[in-house]
Amino acid sequence: MAYIQFFDTTLRDGEQTPGVNFNQQEKIQIARQLETYGIDVIEAGFPIASDGDFHSVKEIASIIKNATICGLARAVERDIDRAYEALRDAESSQVHVFLATSDVHMKHKLNMSRPEVLASIKHHVTHARKLFPIVQFSPEDATRTDPAFLVQAVQTAIDAGATVINIPDTVGFTNPTEFGALFRYLRENIPRFDEVIFSTHCHDDLGMSVANALAAIENGARRVEGTVNGIGERAGNTALEEVAVALHIRNDYYKSESGIILNQTKKTSDLISRLSGMPVPRNKAIIGGNAYAHESGIHQDGVLKEPTTYEIITPALVGVEKNSLPLGKLSGRHAFVTRMEELGYTMTDEEKNDAFKRFKHLADVKKDVTEDDLHALILGQTSEKADDYELNHLQVQYVTGGVQGAIVRIHTEDGSVLEDAATGAGSIEAIYNTINRLMEQDVELTDYRIQAITAGHDAQAEVHVIVKDKDGATYHGIGIDNDVLTASAKSYLHASAKANEAKQQTNEEVPVK
Repeated sequence: MAYIQFFDTTLRDGEQTPGVNFNQQEKIQIARQLETYGIDVIEAGFPIASDGDFHSVKEIASIIKNATICGLARAVERDIDRAYEALRDAESSQVHVFLATSDVHMKHKLNMSRPEVLASIKHHVTHARKLFPIVQFSPEDATRTDPAFLVQAVQTAIDAGATVINIPDTVGFTNPTEFGALFRYLRENIPRFDEVIFSTHCHDDLGMSVANALAAIENGARRVEGTVNGIGERAGNTALEEVAVALHIRNDYYKSESGIILNQTKKTSDLISRLSGMPVPRNKAIIGGNAYAHESGIHQDGVLKEPTTYEIITPALVGVEKNSLPLGKLSGRHAFVTRMEELGYTMTDEEKNDAFKRFKHLADVKKDVTEDDLHALILGQTSEKADDYELNHLQVQYVTGGVQGAIVRIHTEDGSVLEDAATGAGSIEAIYNTINRLMEQDVELTDYRIQAITAGHDAQAEVHVIVKDKDGATYHGIGIDNDVLTASAKSYLHASAKANEAKQQTNEEVPVK
């Protein structure tokens, strides 16, 4: 039985999704859940990209103990050195060095010849191996690379000390037949193939990333890279939850196992969906809302008689279950904290006190507090505490002439109080115009989405917005409250805080895989 390692790049490649920007607190929360989920390697970020990325990787490296923490680096010494600085305190660390090997990339992006590329691979993998016990090398755009040259590049990396070789389908170009054949070709032509771990990193541009990853596993890959929910650049990455469940359900065929805790799948998926602002399609495999729904009368009859007639996956396997929480406004702090620990949350005393106050407020206005409400409560607390701005007061009123007015008061991290008023064609526009005045910003609202966290008239509202600044950069914000207008204001303030932080930072622009 082969063991397949799971390498999660939600915090790196997943964050390259347009509009997705995780702050440090969100990244830590995601990393902790990925550790609980059983991920073997967490690619925590690209340390050279910015100070924010560097500090997030460093903080995650100091917290996570049961997964290897990885940092991405170009084939550049200062990238590798910066990754080492960020990861030196990790219980287990590795660096992921990449350099393009396809003719189109070498000619138009790198302006390098094949000998120059091979020399760079040798030099930078050697340098990385002096600092890290585990060095992963990726020949970027491998599936459009001349196979004979790909063998040369991979062999050069192995000879220089690479212990993991990742074969990326960077632009989602290949198909399962071709990808499987490529791995067989590498196995036949690289003498030390079985001495290192071969990995796969696929994109979903043609909708075949999961199938390609499984084809690679069939042909010798022992690590699969991807993201939760398949988020990522363009059409996204391999959806790790789909690969994990496929290996489990079709164990008879793949004869492989992993360390993934399958009943944590839904919880992990929900967390990524909410923090990224990317809803999971209802027809999404494994964790979509319709994945275990049966509309056809024949199907319903069969499932009632014997679930396996139409269900190859039980909902409980991936943690899809309805679970009401027997907590209410009379519940004490101990019962609340115990339940939150059961749900997998680790909090400081200050965070526990803050969360309990929020819970008591929620229990006063909501009859039934569900498990989903509690997850949302922590999510809202995390997003709000991460910002330098806190919504303190909101007042909306009707103004003559069919316009709406809003008064907004914000507390800043340094103790200042900002208050202003503005009008708009509707309540939401008035609120957002006021926040724009307070933040002295010029951004465009490009997406607004509202959903109820649970059913019922007293459900909490979860609002997601995306704003775009004058340079075209997009920022996602989330707001959760039992009042729709307050949730809307919180989400816009959250996105605005990210835009303001980005404006103040001077980031080194670097190309990414």
